[in-house]
Amino acid sequence: MVDQLDAEILTLFDREPRISVLEASRRVGVARATVQARLRRLQRDGTLQGFGPDLDVGGLGYPVTALCTLEIRQGMGHDAVTAHLVEIPEVLEAHTITGPGDLVVRVAARSNSDLQRVIDRVVADDSVTRVDTTIVLQTLIANRTIPLLRSSVEE
Repeated sequence: MVDQLDAEILTLFDREPRISVLEASRRVGVARATVQARLRRLQRDGTLQGFGPDLDVGGLGYPVTALCTLEIRQGMGHDAVTAHLVEIPEVLEAHTITGPGDLVVRVAARSNSDLQRVIDRVVADDSVTRVDTTIVLQTLIANRTIPLLRSSVEE
């Protein structure tokens, strides 16, 4: 669980990821060691996943995003297809799901025609029996966690 101070620290680092721990401590009004200890605990607990750059795949030359629902061969499990998907750099994330499909995969491509190449790589594994692809036209709400963080502290 996070408290109000954790939320303030995390919100600050979300807004300004390059801020120093010392400056963060000044802004939230606690000792540097307190901020450092909170960050260490949040990392150790798995709440804070990292401080890496938040990259825009469009800026990297991959402006097309698609969501692919994969059906996989029953009895082979998810490990084989996961190992295959990890080797495809355009696969940004993959999740097992319920409903009409086994996995949903978010992919990036350089163009709509390049998307065909990416899909061909995805289905090149014997574990994948079918893929249904939806092209993202516009991202209305990007991946976000701060509103959820704030909501969890208010409860």
